[in-house]
Amino acid sequence: MEVSNTRNHSSKRKHDDTVSSSNGFNNNVDLSLLEAIEKSQNTIEVVDNRTLKKLVLSFERRLKENIEARLKYPNQPDRFADSELELHEELQKLKVLAGAPELYPDLVNLNVVPSIVDLLNHDNTDIAIDVVQLIQDLTDEDVLDENDEPARVLVDALVDNSVLELLVQNLHRLSESDPDENAAVYNTLASIENLIEVKPGVAELVCEKTKLLKWLLGKIKVREFDGNKQYASEILAILLQNSTANQKKLGQMNGVDVVLQAVAMYKSKDPKSSDEEEMVENLFDCLCCLLMPLENKERFVKAEGVELMIIIMKQKKLAYASAIRALDFAMTNYPPACERFVDVLGLKTAFAAFMGKIHISKKNKKERYQEDLEERIVSLVASLFGGILRGSRRERLLSKFVENECEKIDRLMELYIRYSDRVKAETERLDQIKLDDLEMDEDEKYNRKLESGLYTLQLVAVILGHIWCSEHPQMRGRIELLLKQNKLSKNHVKDILQEYHDNIGDLDGPEEKERAQTKIQKFLMAL
Repeated sequence: MEVSNTRNHSSKRKHDDTVSSSNGFNNNVDLSLLEAIEKSQNTIEVVDNRTLKKLVLSFERRLKENIEARLKYPNQPDRFADSELELHEELQKLKVLAGAPELYPDLVNLNVVPSIVDLLNHDNTDIAIDVVQLIQDLTDEDVLDENDEPARVLVDALVDNSVLELLVQNLHRLSESDPDENAAVYNTLASIENLIEVKPGVAELVCEKTKLLKWLLGKIKVREFDGNKQYASEILAILLQNSTANQKKLGQMNGVDVVLQAVAMYKSKDPKSSDEEEMVENLFDCLCCLLMPLENKERFVKAEGVELMIIIMKQKKLAYASAIRALDFAMTNYPPACERFVDVLGLKTAFAAFMGKIHISKKNKKERYQEDLEERIVSLVASLFGGILRGSRRERLLSKFVENECEKIDRLMELYIRYSDRVKAETERLDQIKLDDLEMDEDEKYNRKLESGLYTLQLVAVILGHIWCSEHPQMRGRIELLLKQNKLSKNHVKDILQEYHDNIGDLDGPEEKERAQTKIQKFLMAL
């Protein structure tokens, strides 16, 4: 199993333009500002320190007036409505600062960030929505491009002033049946994503300090698909992808079961749109991340996740390859999942995929789909061999390679030759680069070979090692015959295994590294 970061945030998603963002106020202020910018692009006042101070001073004045009016006339909304509208307008004006991110440190020094953030608590939800939009604008990745240091200063100030707690607290009071509040939900998620991109530590901080995970689980539970459910699935995947703490925390919150329920909606149907398809991929990303900690693998097996993934595979819908990936994550270094897979008759389904007999509808195929599927199923079979070491289950697994005149060994050797040729071509290309005096260290060279297919080739070699160690004369004879037909010897397989042995990392700890290397050493001695 190979863990890879599948998230790509090169372009921030935008909320549906048809959703209103007027926040219940008169739109004339926004429109006039836009018109003024359009008409005087070359003469508009430069946003400098002087402009910043004027904007902040004006905002603080309106904020003070609003606070005083609400205190003086707490039960007479008409007496503080005007001050609320003026405060709304000042918040709109502050958006112009997004055009000058280099001034963010000055904005922080003016000590206005606490006042802005605190407005997320405002009794008027529309004011809180204005603040959400302002935070999103100020932290947008397009705005912060090449302004890393000013961005960090602003984000640190926002986080120090409890922006995470207040954003999530406000999220819980928004009603998605209201168009403006629906848009604010989306913008809140976008703001949190922006903060994480500037300061990755926010991903764990927001889960530690708020109930965001609980809200996200509630959102992906909803059967109906919408843009916010899609975005919630993406944010959840972002929070889980590089954080063991978040993976474990969500597991303790019954997260494995909830995500399984969410993907189960697509066991016998395909998504209706590309956005819904992306959401399903996000959900499987969440599931795979959840399956990294051992305790979540156990929860997955108890929740009959193995059975669900087999059902999804049998239905041959869009989620087919994702189900194989989830099973691979579940079975890696976890024998009980492998045993359950064999016990519920998963071998037949898995080896149909291994033989390349499954063809998913072309309308759902993406570039490299078949190749990705091939690599995933090889990894799954390798995980099965690693998790089932003895007994009747092992015999059932090995027997698959004998049936139909060893057709699965033929397939295995076909994959071995194809990936071997590909890696050989890449190695020759890299050697040529070295000859051309271009710098490339050994680690980079090895990573390039992995990308070209070396990892899958290594897994095929590991499977061959398991089969060879079974000492089954028919299977051994078939392997030797096919190697000879391709002008190769067992030494070629040993070289691949030796390189794999020498590059096994200690990500899973020194004991696991030693165990894995010992297993490969056994194959090397037997071949």
